Amino acid sequence: MSEFVSTVGQGSGVRRTLVSGGAGFIGSHLVDQLLARGDRVTVVDNLSTGNRSNLPDEHPHLRFIEASVKDAIAVFGPGERFDEIYHLAAAVGVQLVLDDPIGSIETNVEQTAAVLRFARTAGRDGAPSSVLITSSSEVYGKPDREVFCEDDDVVYGPTTVLRWSYAQTKAIDEYLGLAHHARLGVPVVVVRLFNTVGPRQVGSYGMVLPRFVASALRDEPLEVYGDGRQSRCFCDVRDVAKVLPRLLETSACHGRVFNVGSDEPISIGELAQLVVDALGSGSPIRTVPYEQAYPDGFEDLPRRRPSIERVREAVGFEPKISIRQTILDLADAMREGTQGRMTRT
Repeated sequence: MSEFVSTVGQGSGVRRTLVSGGAGFIGSHLVDQLLARGDRVTVVDNLSTGNRSNLPDEHPHLRFIEASVKDAIAVFGPGERFDEIYHLAAAVGVQLVLDDPIGSIETNVEQTAAVLRFARTAGRDGAPSSVLITSSSEVYGKPDREVFCEDDDVVYGPTTVLRWSYAQTKAIDEYLGLAHHARLGVPVVVVRLFNTVGPRQVGSYGMVLPRFVASALRDEPLEVYGDGRQSRCFCDVRDVAKVLPRLLETSACHGRVFNVGSDEPISIGELAQLVVDALGSGSPIRTVPYEQAYPDGFEDLPRRRPSIERVREAVGFEPKISIRQTILDLADAMREGTQGRMTRT
């Protein structure tokens, strides 16, 4: 475990926040938001998929611990108190789940259980901390519906198809969080994220937009898996990062599940063409059969579109940044070679 990068103040009037997975793509944008509102932020990240450069080099209200959240919690002293905990540490991406199913399953379930046990008495004066758990649209499985709503039934494929293991681990995370709220009084909010994209995202783990943008910048072929007619809704990470603190600080949201994302669908083929057009790229677009892209097997969904009425009604959420602007900003970050510390209000 690394030493703290900076000392975080203990002032009683200052919100103290813990972010697991805070050096990752989504987590680092959330940290930007929390620091901007004046929080004292502790980030725990083992850097398995995150990057320390996603965080500020120096900030008087930030400390960084390189460790799994489970290991960090085990050595926290009795004075470690947090008003809010944002749990984003998880195995992410289709390719990572297929490459390491055992590690992915254990990471998702064990880390969430550790966070919730810690949260029971980690608040001020031994009260519970408020906890936001980031779940996934994968929890819905493969329902035969056009739009996914939070209280819908879920349908999974067989256990012999590894692709569904990720969905079921995230569902267990949700069960754990909601049970801690209902039985132990821990203020918990569950957020199901739908295709979050933007600067600092990498394509190494099967993420489609950074993979397309990187290919387009090199004028290489954009590989669309399947026939390209499958549709998704893409939401800029900076819109997502803004709404997470609003959900957790709103007591009426505790004990509830919220879809967070865009509700404007685009086919993957259309997305590839938009990337080429937006960047003025000479890249061709070609389709690749699923069995070639994923030799170990993969079952895709024809569509995945969330209902976001619940989060709209709860905190007035409305995505602001267009997918075209996201493409341009992601490309700029890639050209800089650092994935940037770009922020857009």
